Amino acid sequence: MTKRNLALAAILLVIAAASVVLALGTSPGSAKSDAAFKAAWIYVGPHNDGGWSQAHDQGRIAVQTALGSKVQTTYKENVPEGPQVAQVIDSLIRDGNKIIFATSFGYQPAMVAAAKKNPDVKFEMATGYLSSKNMADYYGAGEDAIYLSGIAAGAASKTGTVGYVVPFAIPEVIRHTNAFALGVQKAHPGAKVKIIWTNSWFDPAKETKAAENLHSAGADVIGQNVDSPAAGQYSEKNSVPWVGYDSNAQKFAPKSWLTGAVYNWGPYYTKRVTAAMNGTWKTGNYYGNLKDGFTKLAPFGKGVSAKTKALIASQEAKIKSGKWNEFSGPIYDQSGKLRIKPGHRASFGDLMSMNYLVKGVIGSPKG
Repeated sequence: MTKRNLALAAILLVIAAASVVLALGTSPGSAKSDAAFKAAWIYVGPHNDGGWSQAHDQGRIAVQTALGSKVQTTYKENVPEGPQVAQVIDSLIRDGNKIIFATSFGYQPAMVAAAKKNPDVKFEMATGYLSSKNMADYYGAGEDAIYLSGIAAGAASKTGTVGYVVPFAIPEVIRHTNAFALGVQKAHPGAKVKIIWTNSWFDPAKETKAAENLHSAGADVIGQNVDSPAAGQYSEKNSVPWVGYDSNAQKFAPKSWLTGAVYNWGPYYTKRVTAAMNGTWKTGNYYGNLKDGFTKLAPFGKGVSAKTKALIASQEAKIKSGKWNEFSGPIYDQSGKLRIKPGHRASFGDLMSMNYLVKGVIGSPKG
């Protein structure tokens, strides 16, 4: 055989071998078919914001820890609410993600549209209310834990004026503000809660300024429903007691910290990703609570007395019993109108559509 023929035979042998390798690579049981399941999260702020987005990211990490090499998780951060999120969702789908968690209310329209176009992908919308065959909603009764945190704020107030930094005038934030105010008034009857709207979920500069303005207006305790610990950092510098939200942010204001309502996203995320992986995922509307551990209070700071802790514990037990919660009547709005009658409680629909502020809150429910 000539050298040319030998060379040609060698080349054909290499090609044949390569074909076998490629065939094996795409056959059942191959590395490609066993590739990790891809799951993605979208955050409105930084993944390490010390609040809302960080709590979700801790949930993502819990999924990665629980499922190990079976799953590949990723996140996109600082994604504005609006048209841009649609582009982010599309890119995540192109990258092969089979379940996508969107963690801010304003993402909902883009998620709904993406779910319609991609029936083979699972979509989950935090704080949303629209669902479909391949899109679910999830959140929790943060208002219950916020009410308990309000008790800590009211007990710490000497003047009876508490400040509350709030983002957008939507039902979620309004019911949270009302729950906080009712907690403040439980510990300090007749107390007022002054609010300032930042019109942003995450804006440390605006949050700092809001805390400063509330303090200047007479608030001797500051609470918040926004994402960063900026209000707490202001409070720490000015020796003002502070109630946080979303995450345990005590490290940002160790002297001022009282407590904060937090969410435990990890168990839910792990359950849903596992279901998507094994084909048992179903749409639905999950609303976690204190009893199942989805919502809870962060550890108390040194400024919370034993008496206040006991009051919080008794109120928490009543909520967990299922027979009472902070929105049990009679409850009046700012104008004195009876909104929830004695012997009645706000329904889930009432909570999801709440558009009034309770008596004692100083500020407009319209933002």
